[in-house]
Amino acid sequence: MLPFKNFVAPEPRATEPPTQARWLAFAGIIVGGLLGGMIGYGTADLLGAQPWLAALAAVAFAIGGASGVGIVAQLTLRAMNEWRAVQHPEDPRRRS
Repeated sequence: MLPFKNFVAPEPRATEPPTQARWLAFAGIIVGGLLGGMIGYGTADLLGAQPWLAALAAVAFAIGGASGVGIVAQLTLRAMNEWRAVQHPEDPRRRS
């Protein structure tokens, strides 16, 4: 006879981050890209670069800014997933 014959494991919880957190991460990436582009354009313009070079710097800085914020957003959402996954299913304080 098995000792845990009547044991019923709880259903696994969905660990995806909330929709609001994903939208905030997306908005942060957009803002990071815009601000990076503005910094790139402003820096090139202050250095007296040609307009096409200033635009190129704006694009490069926008990609860099959006990439940096995207990495931080990805790590934050992943940490949120892990935090929600390790909570005990019978904990009365857990959120559904």
